[in-house]
Amino acid sequence: MSIELLPEWMAELEEEDMAFIKRFLLASGSLKEVAGQYGVTYPTVRLRLDRLIQKIKLGEDTAADPYIATIKRLAVNEKLDLETAKILIAEYKKARGE
Repeated sequence: MSIELLPEWMAELEEEDMAFIKRFLLASGSLKEVAGQYGVTYPTVRLRLDRLIQKIKLGEDTAADPYIATIKRLAVNEKLDLETAKILIAEYKKARGE
């Protein structure tokens, strides 16, 4: 018997995010069906899916530059506004000569 590890991007997601992904997959990707299951509007589900996609992409960025990944994560989780995140990343890159 072999035990396979979860991919890193999946291991970093919260349990609630994993439950959403499971519902999405079981609904064959139907945002309307998922919206009905959660009792929310289609745009609300679309927004949540977009944020999940951003979280997954951030997981890929973490290895490349943990500072930038942290700033992006704060913006995705609405702990930091997007414009401030862009300024911080631009200044960081400028300081590093990029």
